Amino acid sequence: MERLYSTLAFCFLVLVGYSQEVKNFTSSGQQITKFDQLGNAVDAHDGEIAYFGGTYYLYGTSYDCGFEWNNKTAPFCGFKVYSSKDMEQWKDEGFLFNAANPLWQSRCDGKTYGCFRPHVVYNKKNRNYVLWINVYDNVSGYRVFTSKKPTGPFVEVNQPRIEVNKNMPAAGLNNGDHDLFVDDDGTAYIAITDWRAKGAIVIEQLSDDYLNGTGMLSTAVTTGNTEAPGLFKRKGTYYLTYSDPNCGYCAGTGTSYKTAKSPLGPWSEGIRISDNSCGGQPSFVSTIKLNSETIYLYGSDLWNNAAKNEALANFYWAPLSFNEDGSIKPMECIQSFRMRQKPGEAVKASKEGDYKAFCDIGGKIQRAQTFTAGSSGLLNRFYITTLKSGYPTEDLTLEFYEAEQGKIKPGKALVSLVIPRTEIGWSAKKFSLNPGIQLSSGKQYVFLLKSATEKGCFGFAYQDGLADSTESALYSNDFGKSFLPEPGRKLKYSLSIK
Repeated sequence: MERLYSTLAFCFLVLVGYSQEVKNFTSSGQQITKFDQLGNAVDAHDGEIAYFGGTYYLYGTSYDCGFEWNNKTAPFCGFKVYSSKDMEQWKDEGFLFNAANPLWQSRCDGKTYGCFRPHVVYNKKNRNYVLWINVYDNVSGYRVFTSKKPTGPFVEVNQPRIEVNKNMPAAGLNNGDHDLFVDDDGTAYIAITDWRAKGAIVIEQLSDDYLNGTGMLSTAVTTGNTEAPGLFKRKGTYYLTYSDPNCGYCAGTGTSYKTAKSPLGPWSEGIRISDNSCGGQPSFVSTIKLNSETIYLYGSDLWNNAAKNEALANFYWAPLSFNEDGSIKPMECIQSFRMRQKPGEAVKASKEGDYKAFCDIGGKIQRAQTFTAGSSGLLNRFYITTLKSGYPTEDLTLEFYEAEQGKIKPGKALVSLVIPRTEIGWSAKKFSLNPGIQLSSGKQYVFLLKSATEKGCFGFAYQDGLADSTESALYSNDFGKSFLPEPGRKLKYSLSIK
């Protein structure tokens, strides 16, 4: 019988009356990397969370294949979707459509401005899910798709016709970040960032099928230097949140909002509710109706500050709070919140710790972790979470040693395994290896991550604050000649002994 020992704790069922905790930060304020049910980092950015049929869907741009803004050699990775019943346990539903082909690479790879911002709404009249994405290879700045399922596959339809910048040349900075909104009567609108007006936001009503603009619009909702609109309605009042100022991939730009009695205006003066969007840039506000309660879920992308690898970007999600007069309260950047479940619904609550992905392994920097064998037998499976960034030129090596007083015991490695750099993505993933070494129950060992690359780095995921842990992370910045203990830190791994 195979026994599994892991730094990941088991999940258990929690019955009626429990609401799942959704975490943004650790108790010390550190960002958290969200992992899906398979143990891979959630790789869907600059999109939104939509709520269809009792399920949450996270739509976003993937960066795992190595997309880099303003890097002409970078490939386009496509758009992904994840599903969840509680906003904490996410299932990878794959790509919305195949973007690996030459057509989509020519539209969206690093030689262009890229493709971003997948937003999906449901059209009750024709029972279609409609997807709009932001592109820069045509006049409108968008391409539109439909599907009969929220997870796709989505099929492209004709290029949308919209009024904003309709006479401008193709393949330029015409229209940017957008949001879709469906009103109570089924009328849909698109909020557009007009780059020809220096980042002013414009709102245009869509056709009944949600595939084109109608020419009915509200211009200059903002006067410029803004982007990333989020349009929603509450108690008869329409709200528009936006990035104030606009700042691509910035880890900390403001969020402001305006109100109106119609999506086509007139709109009020702007009011700022956050100076740094809780460490990111605003992305969406989703209207989520749970029984008799309506939640206005705000989301921002905690970007990696325009670094080489935006797959390392994290998320901030939290409900907006309102005053009695309908004004939005200033954001408090909360550590966590709870989403209510349907009455009688069982949910899975994770006992796993809060991990964050990070990249620095390579050249003189090595990382290691001690662990104690829970039984004697063959270490037939070892799972390690890793990633790459900045184009490493050498592979990643995983070695195992016996430990001595919490350090690596001098001598030859018990086994040395290579993880080819070509198999490692830019988003943190769980890799499975077979070390095939004998372990003794109660004995301490060390696994070591290193690489000879002098370019780029390999990454890992870790959690801190484990004061009573018998394990310890180790760090070397002198090519492994000496290691410094990092008490309370644990790398993300698991293993099985047969």
